[in-house]
Amino acid sequence: MAILNINFSDPLMKAIKAVNSIGGNSLTEEDLKKQRSNMELAGKLAAPTGGVTVEEFQVGNVPCEFVHPDLAHNPQYVILYAHGGGYTCGGLGYARVLAAKLAVSTGFSVVSFEYRLAPENKYPAPLEDAELVWNYLLSQGYEADHILLAGDSAGGNLVLCLTQRLLEEGKEKPRMLVLFSPWTDMTATANSYEVYMGKDPVLTKEYIVSVRDAFIGTEVEPKDSIYSPLYGSFENFPPTYIQVGRTELLQDDSTGLAAAINKVGGHAKVEVFKDGWHVFQQMPLPQAGRAMKMVADEVSKEIYTNY
Repeated sequence: MAILNINFSDPLMKAIKAVNSIGGNSLTEEDLKKQRSNMELAGKLAAPTGGVTVEEFQVGNVPCEFVHPDLAHNPQYVILYAHGGGYTCGGLGYARVLAAKLAVSTGFSVVSFEYRLAPENKYPAPLEDAELVWNYLLSQGYEADHILLAGDSAGGNLVLCLTQRLLEEGKEKPRMLVLFSPWTDMTATANSYEVYMGKDPVLTKEYIVSVRDAFIGTEVEPKDSIYSPLYGSFENFPPTYIQVGRTELLQDDSTGLAAAINKVGGHAKVEVFKDGWHVFQQMPLPQAGRAMKMVADEVSKEIYTNY
């Protein structure tokens, strides 16, 4: 099925495509600098300029932002959001795109954070940073069941790993997860890699494998659940809402995740968008607006009606 409404000459699309198309030999210091610069440019091009107030702060050595919605603010709840970028790219500027959209659509404040990146900082550095910010929110008076976790792509991987770690340690879990094209299986062997090879307008298998190796190294087993949460435990997992594009390589990462959660009696819902691609919600397009409205509806169901 063809992807609809994609303007490949759009500056934002060019920037996102450039970020997600690096090959296995391009993780040099110079190339990473370019990729990270492109990603911040993408954030500046796409971040909503109205409807939110941004407040910078720091937790330990981790730079963070509160993105507060100007309207319909519910101060009792907060969303902790982890940006994507293959664990090798991304900062607060890039994160601000979806952070602002989440804040406006849900009416909740959103906290994004600039976790340490690979290859300079391999696993578990981002997870340690995520847990640090999670604990900070608890220390500020937010109850665990008033914190939602959200993430796109590698950020989806990160919040899934954080949730599984919290459950393994017997700690309180977040209220809900909202995931955009989450990276759940680092083996890169899912059927969607073959079916949509060359059809995914953003991702390539070469890119995914290269950033995976930069993050976890080549001497470990990618199927280990500490890297690939798809193979971890989903007992007592929070309600999870997932969106993914119809022809993206990571489609099976999303549908497989929903199946794994539901198999053990949890509640997961996945929406597959025929006119979407990898994290299309970032783009200033009608289908992105519809997707964020669906996020707001699912969050409202969980918070106000408990399904």
